[in-house]
Amino acid sequence: MLKAGVFFAALAVGLSACTTIDFSKLAPATLTGSLFVMWVGEGNSSGDGKFVFVPDPADPLTFRRADSSLPGAEIQPGLMYTDGGSIPKIAQVFKGLSPWGYAPAYMIHDWMFTAHHCIVDGENDKRFDQVGNVSFKDSAEILGEAIQGMVKANKVQRNDVAGTAITAAVGSSIAENLWNKKEACAASKVSAEDVAAVEKAIPGAARPAARRTFRVSPETPAIPPRGRATIVSRITF
Repeated sequence: MLKAGVFFAALAVGLSACTTIDFSKLAPATLTGSLFVMWVGEGNSSGDGKFVFVPDPADPLTFRRADSSLPGAEIQPGLMYTDGGSIPKIAQVFKGLSPWGYAPAYMIHDWMFTAHHCIVDGENDKRFDQVGNVSFKDSAEILGEAIQGMVKANKVQRNDVAGTAITAAVGSSIAENLWNKKEACAASKVSAEDVAAVEKAIPGAARPAARRTFRVSPETPAIPPRGRATIVSRITF
């Protein structure tokens, strides 16, 4: 999702612009599998801290668009940092704007940005192939379709106001500037310390995904520092 400090500005731009994305007309996607969210540090002005998204090694979160001919028809996010919906704390009081209210949809969106930034920066990894042809507009539509899918699956209550606002924000020109940012891949790579902590907490979850995605070096420490990477949530479809 959008990073700290830009959500309101992006929302204002998105709602004032003649956006071509109509949340109410987006086809519900299908979400299956499980995900873990692990806390690894303090956050900033948005979200609730710094977290690592961890795919369930036995049943990873998988997103499928209703129309399999569209870009990003099937997306399976890999290990990555996330702060959920990146919703500023001042906005979290409004219904539907919790940073974790649509967590699986946010993870799909975060992964598209992470993968796109690494592709732009020259990373050649097959794990990014699923979103290699995804455009910025596609990324906003996919997030909306994921939210619609969660509504259809009765995982969340219908809230078209929140869905429309979020889709407008992630489809704004401010969000597009973030999408086009270069030299952002390196900062998104999960540190060796956090990879080791994830692997200790969920054996088999971090190392295979990390190797496919971020080429973690073989000298990654086997034992993480005490108190790191605490599992805070597990979501299953």
